[in-house]
Amino acid sequence: MPQRLVITERSHEPRKRFAEELRRLRGERGLSLRELEREVGWDSSLFSKMESGGTLGGPEVVQALDQYYGTAPLLLTLWELALADPMQFKEQYRRYMMLEAEALSLWQYSVSAPPGLLQTVGYAREALAAGGARGKDLEQQVEARMGRRKLLLEGDEAPPFRAILSEAVLRMGLRDRSAWRQQLEFLAEMADRPNITLHILPFDTGVHGLTNTDTMFLRLLDGRTVAYTENDVRGELIEETDRVERLQRAYDAVRDLALSPAESRLFVLRMLEEVPCEPST
Repeated sequence: MPQRLVITERSHEPRKRFAEELRRLRGERGLSLRELEREVGWDSSLFSKMESGGTLGGPEVVQALDQYYGTAPLLLTLWELALADPMQFKEQYRRYMMLEAEALSLWQYSVSAPPGLLQTVGYAREALAAGGARGKDLEQQVEARMGRRKLLLEGDEAPPFRAILSEAVLRMGLRDRSAWRQQLEFLAEMADRPNITLHILPFDTGVHGLTNTDTMFLRLLDGRTVAYTENDVRGELIEETDRVERLQRAYDAVRDLALSPAESRLFVLRMLEEVPCEPST
C-alpha cells in the first residue's frame, strides 16, 4: 500500500500560499530581510510586502528568489497561480473573471476608459486610486488587473480580442502626462498584435445603442456567448440569450460606425503627438 501523503496546514489560496512559501524558505535559511536583500539584490521592503501578501512582486524578482533558493520553477509557478487567481478580484466580479479567462474570443465597447485588458500599470493605478483604492488594496487591484492582461499576451494561445473605443477614451487623459503617453503608446503597440483588432469611434458619429454602457462579450467553450455591462455604479453579467443578442446587434451597429483598424491606429498616433514628451534632464 502506498504511503499516505501528509496534509499540510498551508493555505489553499494561491496568494497566501505564495507568501507562506516565501516566509518558509527565508526562515529555513535563517535570514533576515536585510540579509536577503544583500544576497539577492532587491530592497528588503519589497520582500517584506511579498511575504505579508501586500504585493506579488514582478517575475524578475521571483525568478531571482527561485534561483537563490534552488527551488525553480516552484516560486514562479506559485506566483503565476496567484496572479491569475480570481479570488483576488472583488466578489461581484469573480464569476465574470473566471469566464473571461476561459473565453475563446472577446469583444468590447469602451465608453470613457481603456478596457482593463489594454491598460498600463500607470493608467490602472491612477484610475483605481481615483475610485478610492488606497495602500495595499490599491496595489493588489493593480496587480490583479495586470494579471488579466496576460490573457492577451500568451503567444499562439492568446484569444482574439476586438475593442471599440469611444474617442472619449483618448481625450480623457491622466494627470500624469508621462503615464498617459505610455498608455497611448501601449494602445498603438497592441493594435499591431495579430490577435487584437482596435477600432476608434469618433465623436461625430453621434448617439448609438451603447452610448453610456461599457460592454464586453465572451464566446465560451460550450458555444455560448455571455455579456458583461458596466457603468460607474454597477456591473452585470448577462447570460440570457435574448438579452445578449440585443446587445450584440447594438455592438455590430457601433462597429459599422467606427474607423477601420488602420485608420484607428493612425488616430491613436495623432493623439500621441498632442501629448508633450517629458523634458530631458
